[in-house]
Amino acid sequence: MLVQPVDYFLAAWFVLALASAVYVGVDQYRHNPEPPVMKWGFILITLYLGPLGLLLYVLVDKEPRPGAHEAFIRPLWKQGAGSTIHCVAGDATGIVLAAVVTAAFGLPMWLDLIVEYLSGFAMGLFIFQSLFMRSAMGGGYWQNVRGSFLPEFISMNFMMAGMAPVMCFLMMGRDMRAMEPAELLFWGTMALGVGAGFVTAYPANVWMVARGMKHGLMTQREGSHHRHEMKSDASASQVAALGGVSLLALVTGMAAPANWLNLDVSARDVGGAIMPPGMVMDRDTPAEAMRDMAAVDPRRVTAAFGIDAMGDRALPYRLEDGVKVFDLRASVIRWTILPGVTVDAYAYNGQVPGPRIHIRQGDRVRINVTNALPEPTTVHWHGLTVPNAMDGPAWVAQPPIPPGGRFSYEFTAGQHGTYFYHPHANPDRTQALGLYGALIIDPADPKDEVPADHDYVIQLQEWLLRDGLTFPAMPMDGGHPNYFTINGRAYPATETVRMKVGETLKVRFIGTNTGFIHPMHIHGGPFLVVARDGQTLPPPARYEADTVNVGPGQRYDVIWTARLPGKWLIHCHIPHHTTNNNTESRGGGGLMVVIDVQP
Repeated sequence: MLVQPVDYFLAAWFVLALASAVYVGVDQYRHNPEPPVMKWGFILITLYLGPLGLLLYVLVDKEPRPGAHEAFIRPLWKQGAGSTIHCVAGDATGIVLAAVVTAAFGLPMWLDLIVEYLSGFAMGLFIFQSLFMRSAMGGGYWQNVRGSFLPEFISMNFMMAGMAPVMCFLMMGRDMRAMEPAELLFWGTMALGVGAGFVTAYPANVWMVARGMKHGLMTQREGSHHRHEMKSDASASQVAALGGVSLLALVTGMAAPANWLNLDVSARDVGGAIMPPGMVMDRDTPAEAMRDMAAVDPRRVTAAFGIDAMGDRALPYRLEDGVKVFDLRASVIRWTILPGVTVDAYAYNGQVPGPRIHIRQGDRVRINVTNALPEPTTVHWHGLTVPNAMDGPAWVAQPPIPPGGRFSYEFTAGQHGTYFYHPHANPDRTQALGLYGALIIDPADPKDEVPADHDYVIQLQEWLLRDGLTFPAMPMDGGHPNYFTINGRAYPATETVRMKVGETLKVRFIGTNTGFIHPMHIHGGPFLVVARDGQTLPPPARYEADTVNVGPGQRYDVIWTARLPGKWLIHCHIPHHTTNNNTESRGGGGLMVVIDVQP
């Protein structure tokens, strides 16, 4: 599945790369008088560099007309390009193979670089230079190994000096799918790295060809058995100086990224995570933080729901031996918060908010939780006094429920009022992506309920939607929200509450997932605060207000009386929280609900 715009570009690029490599291969073997090792060098380079590899082939090696190859390839810059292509083809092949293997084994990035260097050097020296060039250079295999060691060492050092930083900064950048061999981005990163390695290795290869330390392009006519023996006129001090500089470039290229990146992280640690734009990542950022802030993988979505789907629907139960049994299933869905605006959410029973659990004080309940998420979870019953084993904190009160696992919570509801449930395993990620729901408990004695003509639950949430991906919204760099919802909808897609003059409305404000305090205000006159955090206030403690500051996890029950006809707003009094991606439509956005009062 193509997730980001770059994926479409890469898909097209690699189609061009394959077509270019096919052309180079066919043309080499049908028309171009090159030794087989150089033919394969150009084919591999074109696979890595696509049309750029094809361009190199045409500019430096493709015979322009029959019999003209020897003269065409004679210029030193072309000979240097041929030497670099041969070197890079072998070295890059070893590096890419090692990168695939190290990713599978979950090696940290710093060790990955070392293994890739050794693999590239070995492939270039023992295979492409000493073995494949044996027929062209003459001599025994180990004689060629000894003769090729220094040129290959210098060329490989410069190549890895250019390739290593590119791999580090792209693989450990925002989109860490670049660390996964199963992703197009991995191969795109490798291709860019090969290109950078070619650029850094080219000057040294030009010099080594000029001094007779390396071969460049060659012509091999049918029936010809010409040997390309190497006779260098480079002095020992020149070779030592170049080798020393190449080693310095290698160490710099491989070590410098550690100043900005956490090279202890492996592909297995981050799992192809995509970071939010603006997140500050440095050498101390742990893999856990990267996974926690990462976007929901759109490929995990199991169902999609349009604007007509509603959250907070009553959850049905069944009676088993006097116990009310409920079923919750956590999964990844696509949820519409505005017409044309969707988020990839973690949801209970395919809805955001999750279904409302409505019970009575004294009920014995059992909630069976099935985890269909890609990560562990638990459920905490916020504000309720329950047995510790049923409380939900992962690794404190229970082991987390693994993906595909199931756990049953059972307790007796000893309290009444407004509560909610949410995960207590990575809640800053999973709750921020939509895992929460209202838990309303009626009093055993109906006289303990503060009556109202209408009852409306408001569950607040913040979202971060960027580049078509959904990230968990958090009050930190790169994590600030740009969408806000009430009961899973942003205004003007929120519900309208319909009443008549003289009727009363009980609003249950729940700070289900908020990283901010939301001052919730109702137009049309003050309301009476009758309960806080599930606790009904005695009549003398009740008070009038027109705004309550609903903090994370807090609940307020208020009674509002419809005094006059009209359309009256319930909204957050932070203006930014009544926008959608910083814009207003039809008078606002985000945390707004209309009360339509008729005469």
